[in-house]
Amino acid sequence: MDLFQPEPADLRSLRENAPVHRDERTGMWLVSRYDDVRAVLADPRRFRPDNALTAVTPIPGPVLRVLARAGFSLPPTLANNGTDTHAALRRLVSRFLTPARVAALGPRIAELTADRLDRLDRLDRLHRPDGLDRLDRTDGVGGRVDLHPTLARGLPAIVLLEAMGIRDVDVEALKAWSTASLELFWGDVAVERQHELARSAAAFHQWLTSRIKAADPEGDDLFGALRAQGVPVRDAAGLCYFLLIAGQETTTQLLCAALHAVLREDGLWSRLSEPGVAAACVEEVLRRDPPVSTWRRITAEPVTLAGVDVPAGEPLLLMLAGSGSDPDVFAEPERFCPARPDARKHLAFGFGRHFCLGAGLARLEAEVVLRETARRFPALRLASAEPPPMLGLLSFRAPLSVQVELGDQHDLAGGRPALQQFVRAGGVGQR
Repeated sequence: MDLFQPEPADLRSLRENAPVHRDERTGMWLVSRYDDVRAVLADPRRFRPDNALTAVTPIPGPVLRVLARAGFSLPPTLANNGTDTHAALRRLVSRFLTPARVAALGPRIAELTADRLDRLDRLDRLHRPDGLDRLDRTDGVGGRVDLHPTLARGLPAIVLLEAMGIRDVDVEALKAWSTASLELFWGDVAVERQHELARSAAAFHQWLTSRIKAADPEGDDLFGALRAQGVPVRDAAGLCYFLLIAGQETTTQLLCAALHAVLREDGLWSRLSEPGVAAACVEEVLRRDPPVSTWRRITAEPVTLAGVDVPAGEPLLLMLAGSGSDPDVFAEPERFCPARPDARKHLAFGFGRHFCLGAGLARLEAEVVLRETARRFPALRLASAEPPPMLGLLSFRAPLSVQVELGDQHDLAGGRPALQQFVRAGGVGQR
């Protein structure tokens, strides 16, 4: 089994035959059944999060020196924090992601989506073979485009920055920094590649440190709030490093996975305008194909899981993707069923005290993007039945492209009037 590119059959075999199993290649214990994964996540005392951000491929000394020269560090803050400081830091960040603040972003997400769909609309009508500004077009013929760069790539970064009140950010630079960091810490990478990735990670950390040092403690942004709270710059930079990566990269991954999943299902694309259907589709994607496919913990003491004794100090790899297809929890788990009543029981956002703070925002973005795209391009279809290339990191798995054909009957009269109606109706708050 390739942990970086797991197949559903491999995950099923693990659940059925070796629900707690030590992988000899990585030295990690794979935990694949839903109840066991949930129990681990629910008990941070016995199963600590200390290794959550540890590089999968050990970083050698010369590469570590590249990071050290930039003052790079990832102290315990959120995902990797099992100390008493976790609760206060979590409360500070959660002020920017309250349900009310997230719901208020619905019209803005719709606006950003509409802007990108407008560009696709113009591109399709003009049949320009040279692409659209900096947006990628695969061949310039027949309305064929890749929705990853044109729609899914930058939108979540803009939304997250606005949610955090962070202004004057080069989104393209942020995306380059964050994708490099994901590969450095969760990829199976050679030393030469580690050097290149470390330089990008170091530049991101230096940028964060300078922004936090210059932040106004009286300001309304996350950087200012960290200063006002008296969080040391080192800790603040570590917190923001992970937050500004995971908070938008995983949503980009979710958008690509959701678009692929819905377009593969006959007749489902045309139903996304029905109340609740888009949101239900998002939950099914999170259950079956979560962007965060695995997560790590370490045993603080000897434990027994599924009848298997695991010593203290052992790394666990929680198979989040496999747990969402556990037939003991979800009936017909391989079937994509938006009407499934228990879909939200999935563990795609974790469980317990480390449950993802951005879960509500990610759900909202995916719901709005699906619904708005289907409204504007009702004849949209996948350009190929072949599986797309996949991001294959240890804990992150999603399509790297969404090649589609726009079709011949997209709604040229849609767009702004419908968006204005959406805003007047209160947006997604009525779902």
